[in-house]
Amino acid sequence: MSHQDASIKSIIFALSANLGIAITKTVAAVLTGSGAMLAESIHSFADCGNQGLLFLGLNASKKKPDAEHPLGYGMSIYFWSFIVALMLFSMGGLFSIYEGVHKLSTNEELKSPILAIVVLSVSMLLEGASLFGCITQINKFRKKESLWSWVKNTRKSELIVVLGEDVAALFGLSFALLAVVLSLVTGNPVYDSIGSIGIGVLLIIVSLFLAIKVKSLLIGQSADELMRVEIKVFLQERSEIETVYNLITLQLGAQIMVAIKAKMNKVASPEDLINNINICEKDLRSAFPAVRWIFFEPDDKE
Repeated sequence: MSHQDASIKSIIFALSANLGIAITKTVAAVLTGSGAMLAESIHSFADCGNQGLLFLGLNASKKKPDAEHPLGYGMSIYFWSFIVALMLFSMGGLFSIYEGVHKLSTNEELKSPILAIVVLSVSMLLEGASLFGCITQINKFRKKESLWSWVKNTRKSELIVVLGEDVAALFGLSFALLAVVLSLVTGNPVYDSIGSIGIGVLLIIVSLFLAIKVKSLLIGQSADELMRVEIKVFLQERSEIETVYNLITLQLGAQIMVAIKAKMNKVASPEDLINNINICEKDLRSAFPAVRWIFFEPDDKE
C-alpha cells in the first residue's frame, strides 16, 4: 500500500460520506428550521470542498522536478492541507457560531424535530463509517504506535486532515443531536442555538490544531524520528563508512531528501571512494523507497 493510495482511499471515503450527509442535512435543515442542523450541513459541504482541495494537492505533488523546483512538488500537499485547515476555521467554525448567535436573537422554534433526529442519527452512522475507513488506512502506516502518537509524529498531512475532519464531524453531529433532543424535550429552542455555537467552537479548535501541525511541514520538517534513526543505523552499519558525522533529512510530501556527511573507510583510489559512495546511495534507496534525493559529503572531520 503506497502513501498516495492510502490517502486517496481515505479522501474518497470522506467525500462520499460528506456529500450524502450534506444533501440530507440541508433538506432536513430547511424542513425543521434547525440552526444546529444548518450549521452541520454547511460544515459537510465545506468538507466536500476540502476533500476536493486535498485531491488537488495530491495531484500537484506528483509533478516531476524541474529547473524551478529541483526537489519536486511534493510539498504542494502541505499547502493545500493548510488551506483546508483555514477553510474548516472560516467556512465551518465561524459560520456555525454566527448561525447560533443569530438563532439566539430570533428564538425560532424547531419544525419537525423528529426528522432532524433521524437525519442526524443516520449521518452519524455514515460519518462513523468514513472515520473507520480513514483509521483503516492509517493503521497500515502506524504499526504499533498509538493513534495519538501517530498523529503527533506522522508527516502524512492529508491523512491527518481527513482524520481531523471526520472526528470533528462526528462530535459535531453529537452536539447537534443533543441540541435538537434538548430543544424537543424542553420546548426551548435556545438549546439548538447553543448546539450550533458549540459546533463552531469545536471546528475552530480542530482547525487550529491541524493548521499548527501542517505549518511545521510547510516550512520544512525532517522525516519522522523513527525514519531518521533507521537511516542512521543503516549507514553506521555499512562497511564502506567509518563514521557518520551528520545526517539531515527533509520531508517533501511522500518523498524524502537525505544529506550525509561521513568519514569513509580508506580505499586504494579516488575511484574506489566514489564507487563506495554510489553503492551506499543505491542500497539506501533500496532499503528506504521514500528516499528520493541523496547528497553525500565524504570528509575526515565534523
